[in-house]
Amino acid sequence: MEFLEAKEIMKQKMGDWKIMALASCEDNYPMVRNVSCLFYNDKIYFKTDKNFRKTQQLFKNNRVAMCFNGTQVEGIAVNKGLVVDEPGRVFEKKYKEYLWQSYNAYSHVDSEILIEVTPEFVEIWDEDEDRKAFQLFIDFKKKTVEYKPYD
Repeated sequence: MEFLEAKEIMKQKMGDWKIMALASCEDNYPMVRNVSCLFYNDKIYFKTDKNFRKTQQLFKNNRVAMCFNGTQVEGIAVNKGLVVDEPGRVFEKKYKEYLWQSYNAYSHVDSEILIEVTPEFVEIWDEDEDRKAFQLFIDFKKKTVEYKPYD
């Protein structure tokens, strides 16, 4: 399987948005919590309050793992500044479209920042049309993919 084909499988599994578990760690103290994510530009975006514990933890250690339904993403989180300052306000528009209630309740707060996660390594557990399980290991740095049947 080629890298671009594996990326397309990931894109299909993730869709336009998902609620994902976000894991981070600081000083050997791991935390996990759910975040509402949007997918565009081959990256994962979520917003958060710059004063939350998770955000402070990301400022100190930007290596994260995220998970949804058999897809785990390992990557680097970057603070892109206030949600309303994003060029073109892409996140804000998509968030309003897909997550209206949350958008309406929180998006206008001046402490809401945009976090961008760049995937480095992705592991996908899935089944083929014959219900045979397999794993895909997608290395975004090397632009390689490994397909591994699972017995």
